[in-house]
Amino acid sequence: MPRKWWGLVGIALGVAMIVVDTTIVNVITPAVIEDLGINSSQAQWVQESYAIVFAALLLVFGRVADLAGARRVFVVGVVLFGVTSLLAGLAPSGGVLILARFLQGGAGAMLLPTSLSLLNQAFHGKERGQAYAVWGSTIGVATAIGPVIGGWFAEHASWRWAFGINVPLVVLIFGLVVAFVAPSSRSTGRVDVPGSLLSAAGLGALAFGLVEGRTYGWVTRHGADGGLSPVFVALVAAAILLALFVWRQRRTRHPLMDTRLFRIPSFRNGNVATVIIGLGEFGIVAVLPLWLQFTLGYSSLQAGIALLPLAIGSFVSNGISFGMAGNLSALSFVRLGLALEAVAMACLGAVAAVTAAPWWSITLPMFLYGVGVGFATAQVTNVVLADVPATEAGQGSGIQSTFRQLGSALGIAVLTTVFFSTLRHDVKDALRDGRIPDGRVDGFAAAVTDSAGAAITPLAANPATAGVADAARGAMANGIALVSYLAAGLLLAGLLATLLIPAARPAEPAAV
Repeated sequence: MPRKWWGLVGIALGVAMIVVDTTIVNVITPAVIEDLGINSSQAQWVQESYAIVFAALLLVFGRVADLAGARRVFVVGVVLFGVTSLLAGLAPSGGVLILARFLQGGAGAMLLPTSLSLLNQAFHGKERGQAYAVWGSTIGVATAIGPVIGGWFAEHASWRWAFGINVPLVVLIFGLVVAFVAPSSRSTGRVDVPGSLLSAAGLGALAFGLVEGRTYGWVTRHGADGGLSPVFVALVAAAILLALFVWRQRRTRHPLMDTRLFRIPSFRNGNVATVIIGLGEFGIVAVLPLWLQFTLGYSSLQAGIALLPLAIGSFVSNGISFGMAGNLSALSFVRLGLALEAVAMACLGAVAAVTAAPWWSITLPMFLYGVGVGFATAQVTNVVLADVPATEAGQGSGIQSTFRQLGSALGIAVLTTVFFSTLRHDVKDALRDGRIPDGRVDGFAAAVTDSAGAAITPLAANPATAGVADAARGAMANGIALVSYLAAGLLLAGLLATLLIPAARPAEPAAV
């Protein structure tokens, strides 16, 4: 196998590692709480600190990659990710674990945009489309297997191995990239420090607001005391900081984000499509395990395994795209993938309306969804970066990665808010039939919603509250059905947005 394909293996493993660490924590959190004795607020920060820092630093490291060389930044990021993973795995307290997750997010931000730069550097024409197919399928597979790995460690070993497994993986990735990826070219200039600070602060505040809106309240605080929500403050601050950032980028000689790149139609319109696609693509994965565990009775490991068809579908689409790369353009793959994803989400919504859904009725839509993700996620990046000059590849990759992450964060915020709002409303509606005193209805609805459905099991075990558990299961199924249909609609909107992207010129099949 040619050297560059071995290099692709190393790059893909690096991307898989940072994506897995986004999803693996969701299923190990109960074990972390029990072992370290942390409270619910600390548990949330263990989950969300990684994503917030990751999104905040993508633009900065995209520019650093252009100046220092993408391979160098990637290798440094891999080493730092290994060190911070070791720190997380050995953390003696919740505070140390949260610190390690913050640092992990920074290291992860060094890997995603540089991985795209390295692919653009090593592959051209038809091979570039194939490389992006591997890259995109890796994201789909990693998203699905993260909960499986976390569930297995939580049930059969220790949550600490969910982080410790990264250490030998880092050694393998380091060896493959150093041995088989060529050193990267560098552009001239310097890092815009004020712009970097404005970017990191603005994107960090925006990510915090999108992720934590449901927890704290979008405008006023949840709870009796009320008051202005920190989420509202963060979103206002983000708007001001990002406006200042754009103003500076248009006036500085060495911009962190070269706004001239948005004059390229494929880059500009492709990033618009990327945000819309992110809205609908992975938000469903954040709430689907709750329905599987608390309505259908799956264990955490079984819930993770139920997502494996997504990974298998991504693998299948990867193989298909290799054979069809000469017949279909990258843009055609994106449109085909989005259509398949939308159909899969509509099917899942129909299945979720049936509380006792058989396993195969979940497997088939998830497989189809995985095929769509393998087509769309990989090739939309190929489309966005196709006409970006090689000297600006790191910056272009950082911008595209930032748009992807913010679209995903916004999608998760929208879909989880709709899901939990539906859950609370439907539980209240089902219990207001006279059998439950009105004074207790709100308490039961709050208990189910605040526990994300975990209260259903103890409610079902008590004959006096078994009816409440039944109402909660029905409400959770309705919530999954609604967000599935919403995700399908968002994906169709993304499909329509791709109509604004110009087709690649025949003479330039993925220009560098």
